[in-house]
Amino acid sequence: MTDTKYTRQIVTAVRPWVPGKLFSLRVTRDPGFAFQAGQFARVGLPAADMPDAEPTLWRAYSMVSAPDEPELEFYSIVVPEGEFSPRMAQLREGDALYVEKKPFGFLTLDRFEAGGSLWLLASGTGLSAYLSMLRDPATWARFDRIVVVHGVRHAEELAYRDEIERLPDNPALAAYFAQRPDKLRYLPVATREALPDTPQARLTALLADGRLETLLGEALDPAQVKIMLCGNPAMLSDARKLLAERGFAPGRRGIPGNLAVENYW
Repeated sequence: MTDTKYTRQIVTAVRPWVPGKLFSLRVTRDPGFAFQAGQFARVGLPAADMPDAEPTLWRAYSMVSAPDEPELEFYSIVVPEGEFSPRMAQLREGDALYVEKKPFGFLTLDRFEAGGSLWLLASGTGLSAYLSMLRDPATWARFDRIVVVHGVRHAEELAYRDEIERLPDNPALAAYFAQRPDKLRYLPVATREALPDTPQARLTALLADGRLETLLGEALDPAQVKIMLCGNPAMLSDARKLLAERGFAPGRRGIPGNLAVENYW
């Protein structure tokens, strides 16, 4: 291997969430690869007509896995006309996926001061970075309460829903839920399908008219709430404007803020 910027890893598991549309991959992890929850890696494949060559196609994917897990996990949507994701979706156990040695990204919890509530708002596969945080016990020690809002079109796209709903039963988190049974609030939202106890609406619409606060049982107080946004650019643009009007802003010049944002394409 002539390029030392990446390592060759092997697919160990494939999970289709919505066939032909949403999937997850687990791959081996180089012992020297270290990252913070919320960061992403550049993963690579060789050109389609040269499957045994060195990788030339690269895309960024947030780690779903926690920083201390022995393998890396990635969650992806299939872009039908895309050059990368349809081929990544065809990978099977034993196939190779290349991972750059250096992680990237600043959607990390050290951007916030500890304490208060952490709201993790995502659309689509923007949920990826949050899953890494939720799997890391350090996140639960850092904040008093954690809110996860996942906006999708159809209920079948609510990947990882069972895992999130079972977090209160995780032995590693038992002490936190014993102290505060409402430590976690998970709110799945679909725009094209009615879900029990949830309005059929866009996440930004719920944010704009105050229904999100009612559903979560908490006021959107910039002195107490820290918010992360991850998802499609349209959602982020609208949500940022709404939150700015409520006093939310990213940190600057070493001063911690109460808002962190990352596009997920």
